[in-house]
Amino acid sequence: MSLVSAGLFWTLTASAEPESKDVVAKTSQGDQVVLHANGRWEFIDTKKAIEAKEIALQFPENQGCPSGMQGGFLGLGRCIPVGDKEYNRGSMTGKGR
Repeated sequence: MSLVSAGLFWTLTASAEPESKDVVAKTSQGDQVVLHANGRWEFIDTKKAIEAKEIALQFPENQGCPSGMQGGFLGLGRCIPVGDKEYNRGSMTGKGR
């Protein structure tokens, strides 16, 4: 019985620590970055971080949905233009059809 309780105690104490911590790493060019648990990363140097953000905003996938489109809730999903068959399709459960 004590072996089981010792194993349970070890499991509880190990799981009490946060599993995901940010990691400081170095790129191949020697720049220091922070690797976040969610898969994102950022430069530690604020000047490089600002430059990287300006470059990232040039790409359409980082700009969000244009006005008048549906989708893209919290930056997730795709943008659905007016006139698309999926625009205002409602629930697919069949309720109200």
